[in-house]
Amino acid sequence: MPDTDVLPDEWRFLERPAYEVAPRLLGCKLVRMVDGVRLAGAIVETEAYDQTDEASHSHKGKTPRTEIMFGRAGYMYVYFTYGMHYCCNVVTGRPEDGSAVLIRALMPEDGVAAMSAARGGLSGATLTNGPAKLCQAFGIGKSDNGTDLLYGASLSLELAPAVQPDDIVVSERIGISRAKDVPWRFHIKDNPFVSR
Repeated sequence: MPDTDVLPDEWRFLERPAYEVAPRLLGCKLVRMVDGVRLAGAIVETEAYDQTDEASHSHKGKTPRTEIMFGRAGYMYVYFTYGMHYCCNVVTGRPEDGSAVLIRALMPEDGVAAMSAARGGLSGATLTNGPAKLCQAFGIGKSDNGTDLLYGASLSLELAPAVQPDDIVVSERIGISRAKDVPWRFHIKDNPFVSR
């Protein structure tokens, strides 16, 4: 049995600050097994958040809602927003850092038909080109909060080679009202699945 308090060597980069982890997660895959069907998509857009950041849920310290953000890197933090949507994040940094990376968009690779069914028959870029859309496509909800993405079975991350810096666009974050000018949004240049 692995010591799940220790990150595998290849995932140690998750212990770095969220703004360093966010571009490194580009290209890595989010994978979910649903009734024996593999759903997988490459991460093409991310945003970083940490406790020093006014826009972060962890800014005011640990609460029952944000406790997972203060744990070991590699867990999933899921939150409900606008009374209707779920969004998913990868916890980063050291324990007590209160940091995470929002997965904003995925490029579907496996299980596209199942994702389409979960999204009411939609296809193409609209399938997963936003944080709520990808959660719906993958069936990610409240029960997935706290999932260990490194040692989990039904929901996990798969490592991929780092995207080259010249292929990464850095910009201000979107869809937030505070600290909007912080350049912690990262996406793969010219990828059609990046959110609009």
